[in-house]
Amino acid sequence: MTEAYDGREVVGMDLHRRRSVLVRMTGDGRKLETARITNSPAELRRQIARAGKSPRVVLEATYGWYWAADTLAAAGAKVHLAHPLGVKGFAYRRVKNDERDAAGLADLLMGRLPEAWIAPHRVRELRELTRYRTSWSGSAPAARTRSTPSWPSPPWVGVLSPETGKTSTIARSAPRPRPRASISRLRPADISAAAPSAAGLPGRGWSAA
Repeated sequence: MTEAYDGREVVGMDLHRRRSVLVRMTGDGRKLETARITNSPAELRRQIARAGKSPRVVLEATYGWYWAADTLAAAGAKVHLAHPLGVKGFAYRRVKNDERDAAGLADLLMGRLPEAWIAPHRVRELRELTRYRTSWSGSAPAARTRSTPSWPSPPWVGVLSPETGKTSTIARSAPRPRPRASISRLRPADISAAAPSAAGLPGRGWSAA
């Protein structure tokens, strides 16, 4: 439904990854029109042009809000950003859909909107760099683990003979079980006996006092 209205409009936008819903309202809360769009700057500009001169537009600070806020501001709209924690109550309504969410944002803009800061482009770039660095820092241990070969070791090992300078292969011994005793409970004789031999072969294993 579309009504003729000459005043400054209020627009609530429920933004999603691929599609969004815009609800145009009058300054006193009467609904004028609901539009569903496929996300693109051109489509958003076309829809916001129907809201007249310098409309007030509110959208939630959710994933991908940068492009929408920039497009709306370039089209002459006064953009407001709703803080996600402030509109958390939307999830507990008995009837919940995209149109009601957009209308609810517009209602909050006319009353008590929990507004978030719209960061300028330079700050956004720094944010993205920080997030990118943090993600790589957290994934470094996992990356090192993934780079370790997952195939089993061969059942033989090469030993270099210092006399002949040739390498001979011998059978690899079975892996030692994980020691149960702590280092503080081991005797010095046990530590020396468990140390690898000069030929690079495994020791005999740990024993507890």
